[in-house]
Amino acid sequence: MHLILTGATGLVGSGALDAMIKDTRIAKISIISRRPVPMADDARDPRINVIIHKNFEQYDSSILEQLKDANSCVWALGISQSKVTKDEYITITKNYALAAARAFSSLSTSQGQPFRFVYVSGEGATPEAGHFTPTFARIKGETEVALAEMSNELRTMRVYSVRLGGVDASRHDAIKKYIPDPAAVYRAVGSILYTVMRTLMPLGLAPTDVAGDCFVRMAMEKLDDRLEGPGAVKNNLSWILNNKAMRRVAGR
Repeated sequence: MHLILTGATGLVGSGALDAMIKDTRIAKISIISRRPVPMADDARDPRINVIIHKNFEQYDSSILEQLKDANSCVWALGISQSKVTKDEYITITKNYALAAARAFSSLSTSQGQPFRFVYVSGEGATPEAGHFTPTFARIKGETEVALAEMSNELRTMRVYSVRLGGVDASRHDAIKKYIPDPAAVYRAVGSILYTVMRTLMPLGLAPTDVAGDCFVRMAMEKLDDRLEGPGAVKNNLSWILNNKAMRRVAGR
C-alpha cells in the first residue's frame, strides 16, 4: 500500500503521519511538502519519501513518477482563513485540492482499483452558503461538491470529505514537538474551550490520534463497511462525514 500525504507539518497532517508510520501494512509514504518535514526526518523510516514541491496547482511528470502506483491520498493541507486573504484562502483550500485530485486520480488504475482521496474539511462546511456564511464554510463546502463531481465524472476516484470539529492534540504526545505553536491568545482560549468540550461535548472534538488513524484506515479501504450511519452522506461515489460520524467510524 502506497499513501500520499500533504500538510504533514501541520496539526492534522502530523496526526496522519504518525498513524502512517505506525501502520506496518503501508509499504510507502510519499509526503508532498513545501519544506522539509522534521517528523519524517526524525522517524528515519525508509518507507518515507519527502517530495519538496512549490506549486500545488501543477504536477509534472517527475512528481507523478515518484507517486506512481499510489493507492490513496490524505489531503491535510490547509490554513486558517484569518492568516491569508480571501483569494489566497480559495487557492490553498479549493484550487490546490482539486488540482491534486485530478492529477492523482489515475495513479492506481493500473491496479484496477479507484484512487481514494481523503479530504480534510471542517465542521460547518456547507454547499448551501448564504450571505452570512463564513468564508471557510463556503469554500470548504464548494470544494467538497467539486471533488464529488470530479469523482462522478472520472469514475477512477473515490472521495471522502471529513468535516473535523475542534482539532485537539493535547493527548497526542508523539506529535507535540512537531506541530505549529499557536499565538498565546489562541492557546489560552483553546485550552479553556477544549477542557470544557472534553467534558460536555467530547464528540465535538477531533483528537489528532483518532482523526489521523481514521484518515489512514479510510485511505486503506478498511472502514467502508462502517461509513453508513448518522452524520454520513453518500453522493454517488463520494462520502461526506461530520465530526461525530468520524468518531463513530473510528470507533473512538
